[in-house]
Amino acid sequence: MADVITELLRDIPIPRMLQVRQRFDEAALTDVERAVETELRALDLADAVRPGMRIAVTVGSRGVADIPLIAKTVVAFLRGAGAEPFIVPAMGSHGGATPEGQIGVLRSLGVTEESVGAPIQSSMAVDKIGELANGLPIYVDHYAANADGIVVINRVKPHTAFRGPVESGLMKMLSIGLGKQKGAEACHQLGFRHMAEHVPQMARVMLAKLPILFGLASVENAYDRVALVQAVMPNEMEACEIELLKQAKALMPRICFDKIDVLVVDELGKNISGDGMDPNITGRFPTPYAEGGPDVTKIVLFGLTPETEGNANGIGLADFTTEAVFTQMDRSKTYANGLTSTVVAPTKVPMLLADKRSALQAAVKTSNVLDYRTVRIVHIKNTLSLGQIAVSETMRDETAGNPDLEIISEPFEWEF
Repeated sequence: MADVITELLRDIPIPRMLQVRQRFDEAALTDVERAVETELRALDLADAVRPGMRIAVTVGSRGVADIPLIAKTVVAFLRGAGAEPFIVPAMGSHGGATPEGQIGVLRSLGVTEESVGAPIQSSMAVDKIGELANGLPIYVDHYAANADGIVVINRVKPHTAFRGPVESGLMKMLSIGLGKQKGAEACHQLGFRHMAEHVPQMARVMLAKLPILFGLASVENAYDRVALVQAVMPNEMEACEIELLKQAKALMPRICFDKIDVLVVDELGKNISGDGMDPNITGRFPTPYAEGGPDVTKIVLFGLTPETEGNANGIGLADFTTEAVFTQMDRSKTYANGLTSTVVAPTKVPMLLADKRSALQAAVKTSNVLDYRTVRIVHIKNTLSLGQIAVSETMRDETAGNPDLEIISEPFEWEF
């Protein structure tokens, strides 16, 4: 079979590339720690946080910018009020749906007991605290449910599989993240068609029944830096998140081309996006309930991030990858994601080629262009790192005519 594939791809050309800088809004906080402290001091917590209280602080599985510093600052604030904070991994089924795995995910993000100054209490045990009107159960991490208080930390951003006033942020951290595997499974039970309803509905029940003290939301700019932070009381959480989501969408990076024949992605991972590579960037969504991004004919995946520890959820959104990437895939962790979310297409394996060159040639061959030498290729590191990308030389004129783009190299050949 290898000889047949080699022959089919032998004469497929790969165009030279150009390094290109994409310009986005660079506004960012210069002192994240001070900004968080200022927001926390502005809250009316005199009666809410008391000496001796055991307070659960949520940290999720995404690569949220400055999350070790943000968590450390929240912990220090609570300790300053005499409380006893501890970290709870709030990440649904991630980390292989095991307590040890979820601690490992936090460690990969730089969140350890030493780095944040608080113990980590990790368990997959949950308490059921209620049901939605349709019968869906609502679960909460056992340690958090039995704490004297809960603080919710998360980044607000567009979701990768549905659209609504509330998508990915504090409310989702409650309903799915803090629900652990059972809570995430319940929220996904009826599919993403209903997620825009179920995420806030479950979170509202949790806000009403749990001792949630406040939330701390962050919004990032296109360069994966914290643009703003906002501390919010429980009764204002949903309204605040609706407004922050609008700002997050406005600041989000993108690939500045509407039509791409081949998109090459160096790496995907759960630390990058819930779907490994953010569909809002690639235009390749796992469900029909979200849309946006460029029109991409074929996607090639070259690798997994070390932080994802084999969880290749999202690999199924690519058309081609390599045998080497497949050997890095931990199917147990990957399949746990699909079984919990009920969306299994991202866990499927694309066409496997012997090496990166062959994978790229296969994408060019199947890109449905009349002359392979005119193929339009965009090459990115991952869907978080879009400040500098590479485009095929065939896109020079279009790139030069865009004020948000700057060619910063001479044409160069691919190196594999």
